[in-house]
Amino acid sequence: MANNIQSSKKYNTLIIILSIAIPLVVASLFKVKIDIDLPFFLPPIYATINAITGLLLLIAVWAIKNNKRVLHERLMKTAIVCSIIFLALYLLYHMTSDATKFGGIGTIKYIYLFILFTHILLSVIVIPFVLITYVRAITSDFEKHKKIAKFTFPLWLYVTISGVVVYLMISPYY
Repeated sequence: MANNIQSSKKYNTLIIILSIAIPLVVASLFKVKIDIDLPFFLPPIYATINAITGLLLLIAVWAIKNNKRVLHERLMKTAIVCSIIFLALYLLYHMTSDATKFGGIGTIKYIYLFILFTHILLSVIVIPFVLITYVRAITSDFEKHKKIAKFTFPLWLYVTISGVVVYLMISPYY
């Protein structure tokens, strides 16, 4: 057990750095504008990746509840890779395109803004949760992994689903 604690602690600094750096880099890159025309329209691609990530999370929970640990591990690693790809494409789109304004009015606009705001806020909050959950798994600290995963899973799932909903709501205005 002491070895698990030592293994986990060596990752703490990296988790803190990434949890702060990722949102700061994303925020700063929103100010960068690159004048290139991409050969494809990225929002439906990264929305699809978000949907796939959500599906992977659901299947991974099913896998672990059915004692399919190797499948669970592979699905979770794939979900992390999908999230990284999503983030890269999301940033690329926003660095090469003007922001799209939501055109809805009335109640639907407030619903959209609520979903967007909670999506953005939780997408920042979920970063350390995902990293800590992952570290606890790779260091074989499965009891603590299980405890934090109960919080990480619904947060991450909400972020993936709300990202798709935000895309679907704003897509008529592109």
